[in-house]
Amino acid sequence: MTEFVFRDESYLKTLAARVTELGPDGGIGLDRTIFYAASGGQPNDTGRMTTADGRVVPIVNVVHPDGDKTRILHIPAEGSPALAVGDAVTLELDWDRRYRLMRMHTALHLLSVVFPFPVTGGSIGEDKGRLDFDMPEVPDNLPELEARLNEMVAAGHAVTTEWISDAEMAANPGLIKTMKVKPPTGQGRVRLVRIGTVDLQPCGGTHVANTAEIGPLKLGKIEKKGAQNRRVGLVFG
Repeated sequence: MTEFVFRDESYLKTLAARVTELGPDGGIGLDRTIFYAASGGQPNDTGRMTTADGRVVPIVNVVHPDGDKTRILHIPAEGSPALAVGDAVTLELDWDRRYRLMRMHTALHLLSVVFPFPVTGGSIGEDKGRLDFDMPEVPDNLPELEARLNEMVAAGHAVTTEWISDAEMAANPGLIKTMKVKPPTGQGRVRLVRIGTVDLQPCGGTHVANTAEIGPLKLGKIEKKGAQNRRVGLVFG
């Protein structure tokens, strides 16, 4: 198992780690990592590993092998220097990219507050994101909803994490906003992300510490994707 340091310390840009596994496809397993593996609509991190003797291994993808959420493999760029199990490495994130993804991910949590409908899908990007809602009709007060969204951002709500047991999660199904993506259970506990007094939901992604860090937001296109499915875009203002 890999220690997912990013879950509790999402602002770490560098980290010392050790190679524990070399996958058949070249993926590098570590004892601990700050790299997020693509899941839940959030893309993977990118960056680099540097060995004690100065070899640099660019990391272009990060995955959960075979869907195993307890493991992470870091995929190196083609032609990268070879590593060996036991090698000590220093990890370094492409921080600007990661931080933009953190801001957008937190913004989409707020979007799910403004549009109080079940979420059927979502995608997080560096400059824009979107959520799909089980929403029969588009609300006719979109300017008001956008204003409310920005009010929550400007209010400077603290964004914190906490953990509950699998049993507590099962006893509180109302915490789950997503219809198709269920929180990972089976490991004994589930991570929740709390935004002040406005939102609480299970999430394994990376977030900013305060909503004020998000910056101004604008609603993007709203597209019809089915009889009751509406896709709501969101962009940085």
